[in-house]
Amino acid sequence: MANDPESKRLMWFIFAGSRGGLTRLRIISLLKKIPLNTNQLSKELGFDYKAIQHHIKVLEKNNMITKVGEKYSVMYFISTFLETNMETFEEIEGKLDKSK
Repeated sequence: MANDPESKRLMWFIFAGSRGGLTRLRIISLLKKIPLNTNQLSKELGFDYKAIQHHIKVLEKNNMITKVGEKYSVMYFISTFLETNMETFEEIEGKLDKSK
């Protein structure tokens, strides 16, 4: 169900209501353009590999991204759930950009 209140609440918590939310927002913004692996994300964002791994786990656990491949060849994509709720994501992204 697109943009239901529970999904919206979850997304606000993941991206705006918890530490690291802005980093997760930046990860999703990159993955919307092109699938990347953990190493590519860490280089692109200028973050430690372990920090990116942590954020990837949070995003995976909350069904924001999916992975294809195994071990070092894993590529991350935005999930169907996130695609369905992209309007909410863009709303959050817009409001957080204005608050900077």
